[in-house]
Amino acid sequence: MLDLTVAELKARLAAADGEELAALKRSLAAETRKGVLSAVASAEKRIAAQQAEQQRLQGLFDFQNQLAQEAGAQVVAGLDEVGRGPVAGPLAVAAVVLPQKAELPGLNDSKQVTEPVRRQLAQRIKEVALGWTVQFIPSEFIDSHGMTFSLKTAFSQALAALEAQGLAVDLALLDGNPLHFDRREKNVVKGDAKCASIAAASIVAKVERDELMRALDEQFPGYHLASNKGYGSAEHIEAIRQLGLSPVHRVSFCQGFLQESLF
Repeated sequence: MLDLTVAELKARLAAADGEELAALKRSLAAETRKGVLSAVASAEKRIAAQQAEQQRLQGLFDFQNQLAQEAGAQVVAGLDEVGRGPVAGPLAVAAVVLPQKAELPGLNDSKQVTEPVRRQLAQRIKEVALGWTVQFIPSEFIDSHGMTFSLKTAFSQALAALEAQGLAVDLALLDGNPLHFDRREKNVVKGDAKCASIAAASIVAKVERDELMRALDEQFPGYHLASNKGYGSAEHIEAIRQLGLSPVHRVSFCQGFLQESLF
């Protein structure tokens, strides 16, 4: 190895996997060049981070499989919601059934993932999932029935949609607090960071709802729905005061700054 330049060794170390790195370190036992030693340290940190991420991802599936085993379940669906708090746009609930093992690098709670990665993950989840669905509850339904009933309705519809795909779901893992919407329900606190299928559902729900909000922004311009996703930002509230409410606004959420609708 001593006959290789520092640049050549850096390149090899940067591309090495764990096994290759161990072999390179043995070959470089007598190495003294600072650039090479620094590259070895960087490679060690990179491999350690990769191994930690692999363990985290494996833990998501191990946790879910343990819950399935305890319940004697064969088909496990993860469910999560997006859009409980916005003043405009629908509530979105996704349900995902994953195989016991799947390659989903970066899978995590949607709030911990950047938008470009979320979009890539959502596509990959749809490819590997045994089944998936997203159910939307419109603003007028939320206004008429309230959020709790809307959540129960969306989760029930999501399970029914999976069953329509031929999946006999016998365990429904739900992020957050109990809703008591179905006998198969099991609640997992912070489940979107612990359980593979709930994390997958959070990703799919977020991406699908964001896509819809971009479409609604084109249909109802001026409220900046593509950027605020329907949440009550200062810019969004000012737009409501100037333009009134659109058909996709939740009237019951806008009482504090409500003006007569222009639509």
